[in-house]
Amino acid sequence: MKINQITGLALASLLASSVASSAQATNNTFTPAQKKQTEDVIHDYIIQNPEVLVQSLQGYQQKQITEQTQKFKMIQQNSPKFANQLFHQTTDPVAGNPNGAITLVEFFDYQCPHCIDMTATVEDAIKANPNLRIVFKEFPIRGPMSELATRAALAAHQQGKYFPFHLALMGSKTEPLTEAIIYDLAKKAGLNVDQLKIDMKSKAVDQQIKTNYQLAKDLEIMFTPVLFIAKSNVTTSTKPEAIAFIPGQVSSAQLSDVLKKINE
Repeated sequence: MKINQITGLALASLLASSVASSAQATNNTFTPAQKKQTEDVIHDYIIQNPEVLVQSLQGYQQKQITEQTQKFKMIQQNSPKFANQLFHQTTDPVAGNPNGAITLVEFFDYQCPHCIDMTATVEDAIKANPNLRIVFKEFPIRGPMSELATRAALAAHQQGKYFPFHLALMGSKTEPLTEAIIYDLAKKAGLNVDQLKIDMKSKAVDQQIKTNYQLAKDLEIMFTPVLFIAKSNVTTSTKPEAIAFIPGQVSSAQLSDVLKKINE
């Protein structure tokens, strides 16, 4: 959506909010005619002074940016407390070099467009960095089909074919995914689909999903993709600045820069 469209929608929303708030505040003291007059005054003032709304919108946006920046800083500051859960969970699927000196942890959802786009970026990083270890944190937050895909992927992990199936799900380009597509991709990936369906309902898969949800809650992240990057020997005593926190999609070049800094 273009900036002027966003601005227009925001201004319209603020106008409606202003009028509604005025009407509510005067509801018990003004007659209908007086309320109408008040609304007309507000409307005319905004029409004659549109810069007031622009200033209000800019102030609101700046406040949101400041609050979000502070929240992200807090997440990074707290990340060493969760070093073991982030980087050293033995049940997490791993790709790249399992013994790599640098570890990248990714929280993702199979129906998240930005996560799908990030897949190629992560693959590029693996190819360019033979010493890179990838840890996948399945975080299905986009509905039942996302959870079904997650369960299938974690079940595929039990058959030793997590990463190929993960790439197949990410590369399906189907939004939303369907049950038939998920099982068809599993079959094409060489998985035993009958066994997969059994394992998808296992306690191990249930626990993995619950563990990831709890970790995300503890970290206060409820969006995808999210990346944490650090040297693989990271511990709870590691300084926060030694752990990179990336909230959202980045390009291959941006990720490469972060990996270089971590490796210094």
